[in-house]
Amino acid sequence: MRVWLLSVGLALLCMAQGATAGTVLIVGDSISAAFGLDTRQGWVALLEQRLKAQGITAKVVNASISGDTSAGGQARLPALLAAHKPELVVLELGGNDGLRGQLPAQLQQNLASMIDSSRQAGAKVLLLGMRLPPNYGKRYTDAFAKVYADLASEKQVPLVPFFLEGVGGVPELTQADGIHPTQGAQARLLENAWPAIKPLL
Repeated sequence: MRVWLLSVGLALLCMAQGATAGTVLIVGDSISAAFGLDTRQGWVALLEQRLKAQGITAKVVNASISGDTSAGGQARLPALLAAHKPELVVLELGGNDGLRGQLPAQLQQNLASMIDSSRQAGAKVLLLGMRLPPNYGKRYTDAFAKVYADLASEKQVPLVPFFLEGVGGVPELTQADGIHPTQGAQARLLENAWPAIKPLL
């Protein structure tokens, strides 16, 4: 009887652990790769620390590459999904598409494909939106921002409308290149994303 109870207890423990443990896959560009910083200072590392502090047993995999575009992320995603089997995929891409003047329609198509692939692999998806500096012209910047809103509506995925809210365009929170967030900005990036990430875990 004791052996049976012990076996049941172990089985229940394994089931509980399986329910709480999962992998958060971050697929992004230099913003999530902590360009110009030690990666241990970036917002993704801060996310991992917060999960541990709150007793959330999720593993965080940062698959972000500086300079990556939505096309690059789309090409890399199938192997990442197969290797890590994530519970949640956070997509932080598009900034480089915009800075290179690529068509918003192509960005939308690439991100839509990534959302579909992630869901087919059994993962939830969070979209981190980006915006472009005004010098790219109102017509283009509006079309670019609209990509994220349209995808969130069409695909019914949660969206952080502007991941760099409170950071982009703020000199003291931006590195000398005028683009990448400083170490001091990383906590703000986490705060921008956290309210959307937590309910998905």
